[in-house]
Amino acid sequence: MPFIMQSDHRNTVLEWYGKLPTRRVDLIGDYAGNELFLVEGDSLLLRCLSDAALDYDASPQKTRKLTKRPQKGGFQLLHAVYEIENFLRNLVQRKCNFHLVFFDSHKDLCVPPGTSATNRSKYLLTRAIVYQHFQANLPQSQPSIELHSFSSVVDPTFSGYLKSTGVYFVMCHDGAHASAVSPPNVDDETIELSVVQLTDEETSGKVLFRKMICFLLEEGYNVALINGLEWQDTKIMTEVVEGQRRAKITPHLSSRCAHVRESLEFGAEDFSRLRMQDDDADGLIVARKAVSEGRCTCKCGTTQGIDPGRWTQRRYLNALALRKLLLEDGTLKDSAANYLLHVALLETLPLRHRRIPFTDPDDEEQSASEPFYSKITEALFSFIQDHGLWRAMGTQAVCDIADLLDGRLWKAIVRTTFDWDPTPALSSSFGELSHLLCALTGAHLRMPSNKAVPKRAIPSTDDLETLQPTILPFSNPVFDKHLAPIKLTTTSMKRQNPESGRVFREVSHWHNAKRRLYTKTVAPLSGKDKMRVAKRNNYFMAEMQSYAASLTNATGKSLEPETVTVTGIGRVSEVGKENGAYAKPQPRQAGPKAAQKGKGGKKQAMLQEIAANKAAKDSDNADKAFSAWRTVRKNLEAERSFVGRYHKMRAYLRDLPDQKRRIVDAEVHFHLICVLVEIYRETCKGQNFGKNAPSPESLGVRALLWDTIRKIPSRAGFTITIADKTKEILRFLKLPGIDIPSPTVDRRLACEPQLLLPKEDAAMPLVTGLQFQLLHCGPYMDRNLDSAPDSRVPFEPDGWQRAVLDELDAEHSLFVVAPTSSGKTFISFYAMEKILRGNDESVLVYVAPTKALVNQIAAEVQARFQKTYKYPGKSVWAIHTRDYRVNNPTGCQILVTVPHILQIMLLAPANAKSWSTRVQYIIFDEIHSIGQAEDGVVWEQLLLLAPCPIIALSATIGNPEKFSSWLSDTQKASGNSLTTIQHTSRYSDLRKFVYYSPERFAFRGLADRPIFGTLGLDNVQGLAFIHPVASLVNRSRGMPPDLSLEARDCLLLYETMARHQTDEHPVKEALSPASSITASVIRKTDIIQWEKSLKSLLQEWLTDARSPFENVIEDLSRTMHGNGAPQEDVSKGELAETDAHSLVDVETEDLYQTTLPLLCKLHERNALPAIFFNYDRNKCENICRAVTQQLEQAEIKWKESSPTWKAKLNGFEHYKKEKAKLASKKAPTQSTKKKGQGDDDPKTDKLLDATSDNVDPYAGFDPEDPVDGYHFAAKHKAEAAELAKYYYQMNRRGLPAWLVAGLKRGIGVHHAGMNRKYRQVVEMLFRKGYLRVVIATGTLALGINMPCATVVFSGDSVFLTALNFRQAAGRAGRRGFDLLGNVVFQGISRGKICRLLSSRLPDLNGHFPVTTTLILRLFTLLHESDGSPYATRAINSLLSQPRLYLDGPAFKDQVLHHLRFSIEYLRRQDLLSPTGAPINFAGLTSHLYFTENSSFALNALVKNGYFHQLCSVIDSNESSVLRTLMLVMAHLFGRRPLRQADAEYKDRVKRSSSIVFLPPMPARAASVLLQHNQDTLQIFKTYVQTFVDQHLKKTDSVLPLTGMKAGGTDIRARPSNALPPKVRSAFVALSGHGDEFETISNLCRTARNGVFLEEAVIPYIDLHPEESKVPLNAYLYDFYMHGDIETLERANGVRKADVWFLLNDFSLVLATIVASLANFLKLPESDISLEELAGEGDEHQNVEDDQFADDSTVTSVSTVNTAGSTDTGRTSISTSSGIGKLKKKKVADSWDDAADEEEEDEAEGAKDAVEDDPSKEELQRGFLNIYKAIVKLRTEFDTKFRKIFA
Repeated sequence: MPFIMQSDHRNTVLEWYGKLPTRRVDLIGDYAGNELFLVEGDSLLLRCLSDAALDYDASPQKTRKLTKRPQKGGFQLLHAVYEIENFLRNLVQRKCNFHLVFFDSHKDLCVPPGTSATNRSKYLLTRAIVYQHFQANLPQSQPSIELHSFSSVVDPTFSGYLKSTGVYFVMCHDGAHASAVSPPNVDDETIELSVVQLTDEETSGKVLFRKMICFLLEEGYNVALINGLEWQDTKIMTEVVEGQRRAKITPHLSSRCAHVRESLEFGAEDFSRLRMQDDDADGLIVARKAVSEGRCTCKCGTTQGIDPGRWTQRRYLNALALRKLLLEDGTLKDSAANYLLHVALLETLPLRHRRIPFTDPDDEEQSASEPFYSKITEALFSFIQDHGLWRAMGTQAVCDIADLLDGRLWKAIVRTTFDWDPTPALSSSFGELSHLLCALTGAHLRMPSNKAVPKRAIPSTDDLETLQPTILPFSNPVFDKHLAPIKLTTTSMKRQNPESGRVFREVSHWHNAKRRLYTKTVAPLSGKDKMRVAKRNNYFMAEMQSYAASLTNATGKSLEPETVTVTGIGRVSEVGKENGAYAKPQPRQAGPKAAQKGKGGKKQAMLQEIAANKAAKDSDNADKAFSAWRTVRKNLEAERSFVGRYHKMRAYLRDLPDQKRRIVDAEVHFHLICVLVEIYRETCKGQNFGKNAPSPESLGVRALLWDTIRKIPSRAGFTITIADKTKEILRFLKLPGIDIPSPTVDRRLACEPQLLLPKEDAAMPLVTGLQFQLLHCGPYMDRNLDSAPDSRVPFEPDGWQRAVLDELDAEHSLFVVAPTSSGKTFISFYAMEKILRGNDESVLVYVAPTKALVNQIAAEVQARFQKTYKYPGKSVWAIHTRDYRVNNPTGCQILVTVPHILQIMLLAPANAKSWSTRVQYIIFDEIHSIGQAEDGVVWEQLLLLAPCPIIALSATIGNPEKFSSWLSDTQKASGNSLTTIQHTSRYSDLRKFVYYSPERFAFRGLADRPIFGTLGLDNVQGLAFIHPVASLVNRSRGMPPDLSLEARDCLLLYETMARHQTDEHPVKEALSPASSITASVIRKTDIIQWEKSLKSLLQEWLTDARSPFENVIEDLSRTMHGNGAPQEDVSKGELAETDAHSLVDVETEDLYQTTLPLLCKLHERNALPAIFFNYDRNKCENICRAVTQQLEQAEIKWKESSPTWKAKLNGFEHYKKEKAKLASKKAPTQSTKKKGQGDDDPKTDKLLDATSDNVDPYAGFDPEDPVDGYHFAAKHKAEAAELAKYYYQMNRRGLPAWLVAGLKRGIGVHHAGMNRKYRQVVEMLFRKGYLRVVIATGTLALGINMPCATVVFSGDSVFLTALNFRQAAGRAGRRGFDLLGNVVFQGISRGKICRLLSSRLPDLNGHFPVTTTLILRLFTLLHESDGSPYATRAINSLLSQPRLYLDGPAFKDQVLHHLRFSIEYLRRQDLLSPTGAPINFAGLTSHLYFTENSSFALNALVKNGYFHQLCSVIDSNESSVLRTLMLVMAHLFGRRPLRQADAEYKDRVKRSSSIVFLPPMPARAASVLLQHNQDTLQIFKTYVQTFVDQHLKKTDSVLPLTGMKAGGTDIRARPSNALPPKVRSAFVALSGHGDEFETISNLCRTARNGVFLEEAVIPYIDLHPEESKVPLNAYLYDFYMHGDIETLERANGVRKADVWFLLNDFSLVLATIVASLANFLKLPESDISLEELAGEGDEHQNVEDDQFADDSTVTSVSTVNTAGSTDTGRTSISTSSGIGKLKKKKVADSWDDAADEEEEDEAEGAKDAVEDDPSKEELQRGFLNIYKAIVKLRTEFDTKFRKIFA
């Protein structure tokens, strides 16, 4: 008997699981990628065998599920196998990488709840058959899917398997079932949930699933729930339970569940009694002998020929089972004959003809058939369970036991309802079986006669119904040519819903059918409004310029704008730029012919005079430059610290203009070398190189010296003097390998470095050049790859970059894949400059995935380019997002936007004849965003609709070749040629470390002097180096192609492989460093070639199990433990005994406690600035708050005990008094110095401030400011006034005080939910260097220019995937900023670290892009633009695509059929006219495109008059109407399904103000939507039927995963009463289902093979409980009722970090509906365009910005991008409407509504709208009531929403 758990243990486990948080994610796109995971076999079976459509038994639990057909107990095994394979096939299609695992102890868990004891054996038999079926057939059909079996989850071999395969997570069931909940009614006062009562046995099974989940979480494996999993397009949406530290079982639970392993090990019933006996084995031997001989002689003397090829495992098993039964009971011959006929029919009868009528048996039939049926299944089970049988049977027999028996077919034969024909093929098959059975038993079975009674075989009318599709007529000249291949019979008849007719007759009284759906009234601005808009515009332009000023180029210099002039050729000028360092132009040589032209000698003399003047001027400039350098050098002598002197000298050189820098470049670098020598001497003091190795610090400085000396010959101004002195230094340092050339020019040094070098210094270590370079100079090696000068760009581009330039000049489309920090940035700006130089009209659109990246790119354009235009209203650039606009989007040449807005603009009819035709290039940055679950389809649609060449950029695409192929096809269809360019090398290397926190820590201030010259974090206590190869702990995962090694990694790998080589696996001498690298000065290219050779050998070892690969990994992995976690540590200095009292305990797994110790280590090693990535918004904020508080508390403690601080305070008080006295005596005077003179020169001031020792110690002192040592801010990087301004702005916006406190201490937070202004300030201050710590989510991982020295992955998350890891890690070591990037893992398990480093990038999955809303919007574009050429071209381009679907086949015929029936749907929903003109509520529906299917449900409710009836009493019963309206809206929008298990925890509903389970849709609304779904079902069922008729000729008889063919081919054997399906899958039809479908989901899931039918793109939503299994989360309805986000988090399970975004999305929906209705009703608000709408959360920030602009004192800002009347406006759309007020929008070309637009009463506005309309009274009862109700609903909702961030 199955294991039954004690009730107390059950309750403990259930209680724990109920509190377990989960995340609903896209399993592939958001989480797993290509990672290997497990599918638990019994969970898979339970999900599939619980399918209501599956006819297995007649259990009460199953018959009440969502099906109209009662279960007949037909045991449809093949249907069950089909469902299982179909599920796995769906995983395979979505590129999942998984294994299938069964546990013997879980055998009973596959049995669905409610199954009777007599039927349990069917499920256990199915389990055994499925396992054997997969074991035999998967290796050939799906070799990547491995099948494994273990005794239990706690089996040691299973643990070994997990470790050896590197499984990421396990997909399993949690025992919950969808039918277990009946949601409450909204009007119920007391909420009671109806939960199905389970037996003790079933409850124990559920608990066992959850104990398995508990065990897996404890072992560090996440769990994805298979129940509740949904297929959405190419996405797999399900709940993921996070493992490791997050979900550990509590000690209380552990103590009460001590027998967890015992319960996990229990087994199913003992079936040993059913094992094959010796005589059964004898029977198998006889059978195999007869088959091998090809003939069989039965005991009655008759000989029958046997075809060995027809003897499959099904025949053998059924023959042995019948033999067993007949030997035990000879009276079963008749039943056995019927069963044998059934087996013969399985072989011969075509699969689709096995659907036959089924009648309920009478008592006599039931009693006669069931005993035999139970016996035969038990006998079959006994054989299938026996491994000896399969060994004896061998592998020659085909495994077809997936179709071992058909219960409905056999029972139809027994009940004589099967009308079959004894064809020769059937007789032959029966004869072979019966003769063999006679030979085995002596019982010769005769074929039963056909006794079917026709009157009992009459099929139902449903089954006989012939589909007569009635397609409405449609014709449109643009679409007709594409739809011509589809042959349909149309009818002029249209069923008209009476309610719909009433509503639209009502509309026809006043609504003009010819009125444009997309209109925008341009209202002139008043003088006052113009002033305010101009003021606000200036303010935002000032903000953007401030943001732009924080950006730097690749050398760290601030960007300076270049004035662009139109050349007409669209090509970058070849003239050198002042700030560009373009390739030096070659002097033009005057040839003989040139000298003879003109005036000859006179011209030559003039040229000589010009050259002489230039030489004199250059000499004068050189003298001035060296004179200035002498002054600076003299001032720098005051800097006592050589390190400080070095940094200031570099800063001086960096800030010089290019012309001056070229003059003094070599001399300044020589002085840098001299300073470095002094630093080196300091680091070497006290070191005995004869006995000890040099210190890491001295080696770091030595490597820096090596690099600086190596580069000095290439510096401008390199002279003989500098060369000679450099050679002396080289001899002193004993640095081999560097050759200093001898220049031909000389010049006396402007100032001597005063460096004294001893002639002999034995203390200098001698290190071989090769080893020294490989170990310490890797980051400094020359990175150029095939570089060459190119006049088109201000640097020497690599070969791949020149290829990019060539393609851009040819105006081709480009797809560029290159790692972060490789130099992709220039591509976009080169294309932009081409556009700007070409003319004043062309447009380039830059599409970015995040608003943060939008702001940065726009600011960088602002910083790079300026241009003067002839006419007002033009600008260089504009920003356009849904909630934010700067400048006029249609008046700029560079538009920076997000995908949704570009789609709106391209599909806007108003742009079709103007703006859209001017778009010449579209740049898609971070193109891998196409794989996102939320808006990836928009990216895909844009790529298909792009009217021009494109540039697609990405660093992280796992399948670039495949994506390139698809992209190339799409561009070719649009008339463009696409070139793909891939580059694989990063510019700067990344070095990885794992952080081990101390157990006790004392913070006593930061280290005073960070270590100089040492790159990386090696030899830092608590930070352990990770060799990249050490991550390859799992052979099966292979080696990712982008696994990169720096120079020292290659050396360590070579030495380790050489140490472990064997005779069979040698390391050839050619791989040694000396043989592989011949250059004296090693370059990066040398390392790349060596790395390639080493990895090639390593790959051979990895794939060879006999190789020493494991030894290599073990050896390299030792460094991961490094120095280990120190038990005790202090923030600076050495730990002393006196520190014991200040040490505090640190929870090493607590990010809030371990972050400050880690920061201290990074500061000590000069590894700041750093970005800490954590993918939980709340945790980002909490980490920042915790570190800030720890610093504050430590500072307070120090101040209280520090005599130094107290003395400084006393001195400051004295200083203030003295200053006050001096001020009172000194009369005020005004300086007469002019700007630029003397001390007023800001550069001079800055230098003197830095070098003077006489600065007033109290100048700028503020006792409230953080004390040095207790903050991470670099105060010298930002002006005090600038910071004060930012702090004021933050306080003015009401931000929490701790955020400002964090900024003051150099710590910021960055995520999408933060205040927009705060995010910008964080970005600017971080780039300036003031902020040195930022804690962020993935918002900073996508292309943001925030270079940092270190990236820390702080804590694990399901969103920390291979893709996100590479994106985020790329922020470290950005090109031009850092020579080496550090990557640190904090609070992440070693297994996850290895997985991240060794994972392959995930492949991009596509979406089906031709959605119904896109089709409607295309019709709108075509119609409203009067059939413009642009609209026609866009439609033709889209419908001419050979491969619309990324990763989908080239199924153009299916796409066109889908298109035609989507048009049919739009016609029947009264959204399209017969000619394709959008009508009625097409505008409302298309405006809600981002909600897709929900918008069509809304249209159905409006069309059918539901909202008219509901809102008719809005004035008299407002509360009830709004409550019901909100309930309906919560069903339509923002739908979040609950976990199936949530229904079990009804107690939390009673204790909360949230009802959690969304009540059912109001009855009338539900009726409308159910009818809408049925109408939609009929449309798409007709689509399937017509497509099958016209295109599918092959039979549907192949299993979807293994490819096993089922059924026979003897068409003559089909019964006359068979009911073959046409639309339905033949496998599903086995359970009696015909071509009548209950739901759309049922149609999509069970349609026959060969038909594309994606449920996600069919315009419908399913209703619970009528159509959906799982109730919806009532979070929107609950928030509307109580407005409490804490309750949403606690009761509704909505994470606090997600609340704002979810509520804002719904607010946007309401705003869109309000605006669309206003447009429909011609109200004053109807001039709001679609792209101007925003949710209340975004709008709140816009209003906040406007208010701050009004308070600002900014009066004028130079807008260098425009001429004449500057047209650089920003739109801030305030869409908040009170119940009694409506805002009247005023819109201009350059900017929209003013800040203080006049409001007018809503009632008056509505009155004005219909004052002269004869149907005024009727309108007020209709749409105006709907409008009024939704406005009030929106007002109430937004009011509550605003309170949460007020």
